[in-house]
Amino acid sequence: MIDRVLEQQKAIAQVLSSDRKTRHLSLTWQDVDVLEAINKSLSPLVEFTDALSGEKYVSVSFFKPTLHLFNNSLLAVQEDDTDLTKSIKKKILDYLNDKYDDAATQELLDMASALDPRFKLKYVSEDNRGSIEASLTTEMRRVMTLMENAPLETAAVPADDTEDAAAAAPKKKKKGLGSFFKATVDQAAEPQPALEKDKAIALELQSYLQAVPLDAEEDPLKWWRESRMFYPRLSILARKYLCIPATSSSSERVFSTGGNIVTCLRSSLKPDHVNRLVFLAKNL
Repeated sequence: MIDRVLEQQKAIAQVLSSDRKTRHLSLTWQDVDVLEAINKSLSPLVEFTDALSGEKYVSVSFFKPTLHLFNNSLLAVQEDDTDLTKSIKKKILDYLNDKYDDAATQELLDMASALDPRFKLKYVSEDNRGSIEASLTTEMRRVMTLMENAPLETAAVPADDTEDAAAAAPKKKKKGLGSFFKATVDQAAEPQPALEKDKAIALELQSYLQAVPLDAEEDPLKWWRESRMFYPRLSILARKYLCIPATSSSSERVFSTGGNIVTCLRSSLKPDHVNRLVFLAKNL
């Protein structure tokens, strides 16, 4: 709104000055200075607000890089800034830093950023990197324990189907020349000792952290889907943290859509019908 007023400043002044009753509403140079200071302070936040509140996938892993960008470039004090501009920028930064200064919140943001292959530990402070790696190791160890203790899903085969299963079994294929060499190698090879849990976890974590970062425009979920065979434990943690949306704007839009559907004239709609109508409204 302020940007639009500054853009149409001459037209507004001409319209207001043409009438005696509205002439006193014309902007003074002090008013223009205030509007320009506010506009200069807030304009960098417009694109970030639209991006973080968008309908497309935006994870909470974006928060730490965004705060870093605000503190170091977009809202950093410049030489040509007026005192009002400096004050507004400082107030915004103080509010954002204080809001997310809680230890639990910082750990959540650091963990989400670390599990994003585009950022990893780039935006985690030097003092917190050791603790974040330790937290990742602890959670990976917990995931490893759950994976080992998970019961195997076995399906019982009815007795009547035994003959049918045997009849449908594929015929035995002839061995190829390579199979003889494979058998020889398998028999001659000595059983290798399994890696210790801690060593396997450390190798997986270090391999991930040392890998080339993903491009900032790429989809991290797609990368994790393709790389989950290489990082089986970290991929589970990535699904845990990267599913958190950056803002509540998308869910609030769903509530608004539901309010537009369930009106006073349609108060008898069944819950199932409401769910379907909201789903169609958001996906068509």
